[in-house]
Amino acid sequence: MNPIIKSLAGLLVTLLVVSFVIFLVMEAVPGDPAEIILGTSASPDTLEALRNQLGLNQPLITRYICWLTGVLHGDLGNSYTYSTPVAQLIGERLKVTLPLTAMAIVISVAISLPLGVIAASRPNGLIDNFASLFAQIGIAVPNFWIGLLLILGVALYFGALPAGGFPGWNSGLWPGIKALILPSIALAIPQAAVLTRVTRSAVIEVTNEDFVRTARAKGATPSIALWRHVMPNALIPVVTMLGMQISVLIAGAVLVENVFNLPGLGSLAYQALAQRDLIVIQNVVLFFATIVMGVNVLVDAVYTILDPRLRVRK
Repeated sequence: MNPIIKSLAGLLVTLLVVSFVIFLVMEAVPGDPAEIILGTSASPDTLEALRNQLGLNQPLITRYICWLTGVLHGDLGNSYTYSTPVAQLIGERLKVTLPLTAMAIVISVAISLPLGVIAASRPNGLIDNFASLFAQIGIAVPNFWIGLLLILGVALYFGALPAGGFPGWNSGLWPGIKALILPSIALAIPQAAVLTRVTRSAVIEVTNEDFVRTARAKGATPSIALWRHVMPNALIPVVTMLGMQISVLIAGAVLVENVFNLPGLGSLAYQALAQRDLIVIQNVVLFFATIVMGVNVLVDAVYTILDPRLRVRK
């Protein structure tokens, strides 16, 4: 079976299992959705009528099948708090979270790949020592703390960039990007630190392989040996780590979006949890899980490009 088709089949099965687990966890969370909507002062008859209207009195498996069927048809239900379709809420918040995550990935790769490659090509040099120090600090300091430092230093002291909030894309492309620069840097630095260490280790390991020494012995210059022979093989663990970092970025977005007061999916999930808006939480978590698993399938596809041996496997 084709590896990509196999990955897609595994993705569908895993998502089905994950959706059921998410539904069970949300059912175990304390709080009555009917009381959240009507308030604790509502009469028992009114609460019971609303539970029947929302289908909350139906058996657990029936409610799960109804929710899953709605998800497959694009109907995620209505938010208990906002009285708005959950799909609409997610779509609006994605306009912030997707650009934020994309900018964080670009910044992380732009920092880590050159820094890791240069550090590996000159071991124990000045840049290598700087890369090691950067990796240690970046891994040790959480992204929300980096965000607070950026707000205090760059935004408030220098006044160069907004300290928080999002003007909306209707205000123009640059104002929107400007509002996401500091949050994306806060998200990117810890991931860049990890990716720098992985890149450096991968490049050094591949450089010591026999085929690289053979290429050098045949007259290949250090730069040709690096980019033609070392990097295509060293990128495999780097791509693996980059795929794993997507889930870390999503988890970090919950904190960073709240630090910078951004109306993204992370802040939506946080607000829904505080308000016990369970239908919003379970759909957002399922959406996050779908993104993470979809990225894993994409990473498998990239493997077949970087490693031709995977294309001929049966």
